[in-house]
Amino acid sequence: MEKTLYLVSLGCNKNLVDSEVMLGRLKDYKLINDPTTADVLIVNTCGFIGAAKEESLNTIFSLHDQRKKDSLLVVSGCLTQRYQEQLTQELKEVDIFTGVGDYDKIDEIIEERKNRFSNSTYLINEAQRVVTGSSYHAYVKLSEGCNQRCSFCAIPGFKGKLKSRELSSIKKELETLVAQGFYDFSFISQDSSSYLRDQGKKEGLIDFIDMVESIKGVKSARILYLYPTTASNALIQKIIDSTVFHNYFDMPIQHISDTMLKRMRRGAGKERIMEQLHMMRHAKDSFLRTGFIVGHPGETEEEFEELCAFVEDFDFDRISIFAYSDEEDTLAYEMEEKIDKKTINKRIKKLNKIVEDKIQKSLETEIGKEIALVAEHESSEHEFFIGAKKLSWDRDIDGEILINESLIGDLKFGQCYMATITQLAGDKLLATVTQPA
Repeated sequence: MEKTLYLVSLGCNKNLVDSEVMLGRLKDYKLINDPTTADVLIVNTCGFIGAAKEESLNTIFSLHDQRKKDSLLVVSGCLTQRYQEQLTQELKEVDIFTGVGDYDKIDEIIEERKNRFSNSTYLINEAQRVVTGSSYHAYVKLSEGCNQRCSFCAIPGFKGKLKSRELSSIKKELETLVAQGFYDFSFISQDSSSYLRDQGKKEGLIDFIDMVESIKGVKSARILYLYPTTASNALIQKIIDSTVFHNYFDMPIQHISDTMLKRMRRGAGKERIMEQLHMMRHAKDSFLRTGFIVGHPGETEEEFEELCAFVEDFDFDRISIFAYSDEEDTLAYEMEEKIDKKTINKRIKKLNKIVEDKIQKSLETEIGKEIALVAEHESSEHEFFIGAKKLSWDRDIDGEILINESLIGDLKFGQCYMATITQLAGDKLLATVTQPA
């Protein structure tokens, strides 16, 4: 009788790629959506900040309560790697623990029914993945680990230093995915603009862009998570000049006050960041995404107000806001002048209002434009709508466009079309498809 598998992937899309590697190794299992009948349940956890850790633990407890007798509950990922000793001793609900180094050996781990924690982080190479959630788009990892020493981040402590994939490995994976029908790609890592620096190449991402552009069948691409100190003007210009990569710039800058940037150990100051942002913003059809941390130790009211003024003034398209999470094994954890939760929540509420207005403004600029978009699925908004994404946007995180009319008849999911944006209804753009792309 065929064994069944239920898998939950939490956290970032880097985690999702690791989960897809596990699915590839467990291809003999039938993937199901009901945890109550699964023979094996896997939770690939996130352990980055407090909220993510809480979500991971709640998911584990919930699945344990639901699972059938004699099933296996397996927990992997960042949370288990970071708190290996504590969790293996205290979480009696879990049958098997593994960390971030053995995703490609998950079948062996389940067969042996023993915990396994490797000393190094798994770096995808020749593994066969089962890409989930899309028939045309895939996330592709560039590297693991990080050489940056941001005051608030614990990731280098449990994922190690930067370790880049070989160009040939990424090329082979892309060629395999293109052969399977994928044509739209998001390239991800902790610090993508440092790609190949561990191999002595300062501008490795430029070589990478050349490689991607040489692969026939890659029609659309974007790079996520640029870092201010490693995103050179030459790299930004390379993206702008590319015929395959969109002018999609995702660079979490975390703050704009010079004193806060120094306190956060970000490396680049306000002047350099502004130079990069203006270069990105002035590119044709550019799309800018960033993120900010509110309430880092020592953040004064004046520094927070400087951040608010900056967000009001500069035209970002998407902005993520995070409350500072006090993480052990970080520089910020040892800092004095901690900001109380009430103050952090008050500041976030104020900044959120500015961000909401900014995103609304970005959406309004799309009205009347003819754009390339991909029909993805039936929309959850209404059965008469088709959910779509603008081709240049990243999957899931940048919003949903609702197709409410087609001038060319029935549409196929996963196909790209030209469409006119007709209006903005709440936070959703409405579009009429006019012709194939």
